[in-house]
Amino acid sequence: MKLSTLVTNVFLALGLAATAHAQWISLPLPDTPRTKDGKPNLTAPAPRASDGHPDLSGIWISVRQGTNPTGRGLERYMTPGSKAPMLPAAEKFYAEITAHGDAADPSERCLPDGVPNHMLPLPIKIVQNPKVTLMLFEEFTVFRQIFTDGRKLPVDPQPTWFGYSVAHWEQNTFVVESAGFNDKTYIDGEGLPHSEDLQITERYRRPDFGHLVIEFTFTDPKNYSRPWTATVPFNLMPDTELNEHLCENEKDLVNMYRK
Repeated sequence: MKLSTLVTNVFLALGLAATAHAQWISLPLPDTPRTKDGKPNLTAPAPRASDGHPDLSGIWISVRQGTNPTGRGLERYMTPGSKAPMLPAAEKFYAEITAHGDAADPSERCLPDGVPNHMLPLPIKIVQNPKVTLMLFEEFTVFRQIFTDGRKLPVDPQPTWFGYSVAHWEQNTFVVESAGFNDKTYIDGEGLPHSEDLQITERYRRPDFGHLVIEFTFTDPKNYSRPWTATVPFNLMPDTELNEHLCENEKDLVNMYRK
């Protein structure tokens, strides 16, 4: 279970406020379209960048509900009835590490959770620029770079926690290709495994000001019989900024329980 999820569950158990806007500052931002009563107009048209493409910039948080009632983790966001097509060895591994609940995420040791797991459930901030799009993660205050300067993915990369990402536009869809991940993370918070051969294609669409949809397609022949896709909706968090979220080590949880 993600450290952030565990902390949230503890707060819920203690009866403390757990609503999103109780945790983040509120400041009216000048570029936010508004309704007549001054509230953010989340159904206003999506903003456009100087090149005419949708501007994905903003602070986003994933929508927890999925449409697949039988799925867990990212499987919730697959077609109803679908499951990640794990190979037998991956199924065995998954069953073993989830036998007593969710798999232990790297975040429990203050390490990044990789893509897309680290994008869930705390907010992410997208900063779109002509040659590189930045993804700033509230969890652990770390970042990801998505290059749009024409470079290709490295042929034999040194594996990293967030991999290497390049992107291009297909009309109004931002298409990100990523590879070069290490095998120290899971695809989601439930423990779906992956190898260093994992490749991810992300397709970002912003239908209006307040909503973002990311379609993730995973290809990993060592763990899955075919590529598979999950589509995750995100909501904009308007008129706010990211919090500083640091993790010293696993003693953070011990200190929390002592208070």
